[in-house]
Amino acid sequence: MKWSVFTVATPDLNPEELAAAAHEAGVEGIEWRFKETPEDTLQEEPSFWRHNRCSIDPRGTEEEWLRFDKVAKEYNLRSIAVVPYLTCGDIEGTERVMKAAKLLGASFIRAGIPGYDGSENYHDLYKQAVHYLESVERLAADYGIKALVETHHKTIAPSAGLAHKLVSHFDSRHVGVLYDPGNMVHEGYENFRMGLELLGPYLAHVHVKNAGYRMTKSENGHHTEWLGEWVPLSHGIVSWPQVIADLKSVGYDGYLGIEDFSGTYPSKEMLKHFVQQMQEWTK
Repeated sequence: MKWSVFTVATPDLNPEELAAAAHEAGVEGIEWRFKETPEDTLQEEPSFWRHNRCSIDPRGTEEEWLRFDKVAKEYNLRSIAVVPYLTCGDIEGTERVMKAAKLLGASFIRAGIPGYDGSENYHDLYKQAVHYLESVERLAADYGIKALVETHHKTIAPSAGLAHKLVSHFDSRHVGVLYDPGNMVHEGYENFRMGLELLGPYLAHVHVKNAGYRMTKSENGHHTEWLGEWVPLSHGIVSWPQVIADLKSVGYDGYLGIEDFSGTYPSKEMLKHFVQQMQEWTK
């Protein structure tokens, strides 16, 4: 297996700093965050989802996008993905991401799927997602870029089973699954090996992070509630040694991409710690 980093998790580093730190740590691939940084956040401290200094601006030119390809190549790294925050049905936006991925020589992007909060019926949202992914599959074939559905809480694909239900309509050469066990702590847990066996050829990438639960009082103070929160890799619900064993059992030999939101370490130290942990757990 190989190591990669999704730059959402390294908001304090610019692309040049990130590439240098990744190379030093032994990371081989980069998943570039594809999201504009609002002007009103630039005076804030760097943060994962607002002032992220390691993001490709979707409004940028191809020349500006090529900066990211250049810096990766300078450090002998591969740009494996361009990762946007797409809305289901946004074909124009999806094609723009495909163009950026093609330009950088990346292999995949993340497709947009509907969120789920109970306000709309799952079956209606599912039909919308299938209709959208039909167009995405055609774009993926045209551009030679695979589109991935991520297992993510608060969406219609929180588990491997529900992600598979979506992607099984499509050719696994063009549409696949980004498997994220950390997200599945919040919602969507299934036996890891069973889920991986179900995904089969649709398993395309894996994100590495961890989460746990914290007990807190309800707003009215009448009962306790358990809240999910991000924690260090070795301190959460996900047993990564077991997940890695399960990945090996299905023949997965792709990238494991760090996406640690615990804030335990500064970005450079986080990358080194991630590689050390992966090397220990994949022996």
